[in-house]
Amino acid sequence: MNRGQQLAWESRWATPTAAATFLAIGLLIASVVVATSIGGGGQAESLRNLHEHSSTVTLVSVLQGLGFLLLGAPLVYLFRAAAGRSERVRTQFLPLIVLAPIALCAASITNGASAGKAADAFAAGEGTASLTKTEATKECTEERKEDASGFAGDFGGGSGAVPACVSEKIEDDRAEDVIEGVSLRRISEGIQFGGLIALAFALVYSCLYAMRVGLLTRFWGSLGIALGAASVFGLYQFTAIWFLYFGLLVAGWLPGGRPPAWPSGEALPWPTPGERAAKDLEDPDDDGPGPDQEDETETRE
Repeated sequence: MNRGQQLAWESRWATPTAAATFLAIGLLIASVVVATSIGGGGQAESLRNLHEHSSTVTLVSVLQGLGFLLLGAPLVYLFRAAAGRSERVRTQFLPLIVLAPIALCAASITNGASAGKAADAFAAGEGTASLTKTEATKECTEERKEDASGFAGDFGGGSGAVPACVSEKIEDDRAEDVIEGVSLRRISEGIQFGGLIALAFALVYSCLYAMRVGLLTRFWGSLGIALGAASVFGLYQFTAIWFLYFGLLVAGWLPGGRPPAWPSGEALPWPTPGERAAKDLEDPDDDGPGPDQEDETETRE
């Protein structure tokens, strides 16, 4: 596309992209809130709660899956905006950018199905505990010696405390056996890992070139790169900060406005500290930036 077509495309899709971004963040937050209502605890208690709230588990996986799927809009928008301003951006990577949200959506759905299957199997009495009663008794006795107050808070202080601890450990071990036996769990983990790798690439690559052509400031470009790299280690939740910023940027709701590269349709790289210093040396009579220039400099940084 030429510059006019590129700007027309960005203008046409700016509002839908911003709306999709905000909706995605809202759905992901909602999935976390709903998930907290299920309750937690040990493996056995968690599976019992999942079995009792099977519909809630499905709702969480659907909310999360849709949230991830909608994140494809800002990822594709930024990638295409950067590609429209630099021929160095390899458009062949676009399918990989699209793959990230699709894979994470699929992982959320399969993970919910895997959890539900494990919960039903545990409730049906499936699974075998490899931990013996003697081993569990030894572990509980040692825990009681190391932290008597904490142990009493969990199991009481009477003669039935240790037996209760033993029973819970054996149940947790059986629950772990049930979870490991669900084949869908391995498929879900594989899809999720692939999705996280694709998400990391999408953020790192797009933010890098967007920063180079001036679409993102150095701070938000660097933050996007760092959060993308961190998502490989499962810390993708923190990317919500960057996506919120990008949604505001695309919508034009940031106080300082959008960087000049957006309305110009051309690459306008940010000057490096060395370039700024050289410019200052070339203009020794310049007392410094005026109020308007100073505000623009602060906005870019």
